[in-house]
Amino acid sequence: MRKPFWRAIAGAIAIVVAAGFAALADSSHQHSVPGAATAPGDRKIKYYRNPMGLSDVSVTPKKDSMGMDYIPVYEGEDSDEGMVKLSPGRIQRSGVRTEPAAMRVVRTTVRAPGTIQLDERRVSVIAMRSESYVQKVADVTTGAHVVKGQPLMEVYSPAISSAAAEYISTLNSKVTGGDGPYGRGSRQRLLNLDTPEAAIAAMEKSRNVPIGIEWTSPRDGIVLERNVTEGMRAQPGESLFRIADHSVVWAIIDVAERDLGVLKVGQRAVVRVRSFPGREFAGQINVIYPLIIKETRTARVRVELPNPETLLIHDMYIDAEIETGSAEPVLAIPDSAVLDSGNRQAVLVDKGEGRFEPREVKLGHRGEGFVEVREGLVEDDAVVTSANFLIDAESNLRAALKGFADGAQR
Repeated sequence: MRKPFWRAIAGAIAIVVAAGFAALADSSHQHSVPGAATAPGDRKIKYYRNPMGLSDVSVTPKKDSMGMDYIPVYEGEDSDEGMVKLSPGRIQRSGVRTEPAAMRVVRTTVRAPGTIQLDERRVSVIAMRSESYVQKVADVTTGAHVVKGQPLMEVYSPAISSAAAEYISTLNSKVTGGDGPYGRGSRQRLLNLDTPEAAIAAMEKSRNVPIGIEWTSPRDGIVLERNVTEGMRAQPGESLFRIADHSVVWAIIDVAERDLGVLKVGQRAVVRVRSFPGREFAGQINVIYPLIIKETRTARVRVELPNPETLLIHDMYIDAEIETGSAEPVLAIPDSAVLDSGNRQAVLVDKGEGRFEPREVKLGHRGEGFVEVREGLVEDDAVVTSANFLIDAESNLRAALKGFADGAQR
């Protein structure tokens, strides 16, 4: 008697469950009628896309394998053409990270080697303008430091002696007293022979013609060359002393050709020399030489450096750093976000819901891990900074498969 009872109970439960499923199916069928695929505001639904970002679409409402409803795409909305779509799980496994484009100060440091050179304007050569004989040389050697007006040598010159005798004669003349045109001409003749002013003043005071003229240093500096010995005959134009002022020197920097576009006169440069580790010498770019050394494909940049302690010596090797870039903030993204094929540069913009849009950009200055974006992005556009090469590879694969399928259909 018990078996029929339990059979009756089970039959009743089955009838109730079947009725519930039938009601659900009827309700689902009502919502799945293709003719009802319209949206509020008379917008027409084009199709339904997979909620997980997969490539399959449907012309009617449906659910995926996890029971999630497909998302409607209306006419006039983004059709996702050209985008890459990934599921949340795929995004997490790939390690995709994004960062918004923002206004930043982008600075670049150009590093290049160079050498210390003398300031051409601070070098003096001592030479005679007439045939002369060196009677005495001061205790000055190559490498010694001299000051302006310090005696270097005593010279006898027949031309200078003749001009001096003529000038003294005019000074002693009772008629002109040295003030007439003849007297002024005699003095100018001495100046034309490069006679030191101190020697002329001594003649005017003593009214005597000296046998030897004392030659002095024209500036403070280091003696670079000493080509004179006692008793020698010096020919006109022959270099006897070469003296250079080291208080200011030049840093000649060899900059790679590719960096020339970011260099400007006035930019700050920091120079380090290997002889003094830890010391820095700062200056500014004064000249960018308008030539390229074809053997090294480098250009030369000149930086003027104060050298009050005379630590910097010409021909020293140096390492220079030049700060480039603008102090004004510009729209910038991380370097890692850029996909560079050589001919074009692109980024992947995160559009949300697992969609990534490849977008071509035009770039500017780079520095400190960021790159300026001149075209293609606006502020707050989220760009992929990690795993973008994986997304780009998937995009290229899908494009290739789509092209293959389209060709097969033809």
